[in-house]
Amino acid sequence: MLLSALAFSVMALFVKAVGRAGIPVIEIVAARSVVSLLLSYVGLKHLGIPLLGNRKGLLFARGFVGFIALICVFYAVTHLPLAEATVLQYLHPMFTAVLAFIFLREIASKGAIVCVLFSFVGLLVILKPPLLFGTTTIEYDGIAILAALAGALGSAIAYTLVRKLNKTEHPLVIILYFPLVSLPLSIVLLWNNFVMPDGIVWFYLLLIGLATQLGQYGLTKSMQTETAGRATSFSYLQVVFAIVFGVIFYEEIPSIETLIGAGLIIAGAYINVTWKMKAKSS
Repeated sequence: MLLSALAFSVMALFVKAVGRAGIPVIEIVAARSVVSLLLSYVGLKHLGIPLLGNRKGLLFARGFVGFIALICVFYAVTHLPLAEATVLQYLHPMFTAVLAFIFLREIASKGAIVCVLFSFVGLLVILKPPLLFGTTTIEYDGIAILAALAGALGSAIAYTLVRKLNKTEHPLVIILYFPLVSLPLSIVLLWNNFVMPDGIVWFYLLLIGLATQLGQYGLTKSMQTETAGRATSFSYLQVVFAIVFGVIFYEEIPSIETLIGAGLIIAGAYINVTWKMKAKSS
């Protein structure tokens, strides 16, 4: 999961760069799908594993939900500061815990509940909604915020499906279904809006695909050995990576609210992890 967090942070870094170059979000998703399709196909052929898996309905659902979630996430990354866009995605552990309880019958630990509460308060501090804080000088693109939240919900659904599928499917089979669904849908939605990339943008698109593939593989593997709610808590380090990348590459100095909110989120993740370690040792 730590490797996955770093890989997804690198992905977001280059998604923002490609978006600034004028490439539509759907085209970025399509490029990412091409790379994922090739890598997953080669990997499965090398291992001699059947491509289409066993539970095709759930696999297709995972691919479709992942497609919708990725569009929302990419839109948020290209329209919000990198740190804020990343932090907003981290409502997904709360959604994941609820969905895991409903569909997987996984009872959330006290540490996971504390993690959810800390992260929710952290998000409120970052967004400072006028309803709670009165007027605020920090303004964000409302559509981008909604997209980030929708992406978080979609990610939670996808994670829950991955947890369910891990009992019968190889990680690469689960990953393969994303491009199998997203590539044709992206082509249809993109249609006449295709923008020809120039020079270094081609390389950025390749890096997006490679980083996302690595992130997806790390995520899928981690879900095989942990409960859905606990496994996703480790991905909170992506917030740290996003803040660092935003400062270094885009000169996006996070506000004090963002730093406090991110601190609360990371503190929640730390409590969750240490709670688990104590439970195992007792």
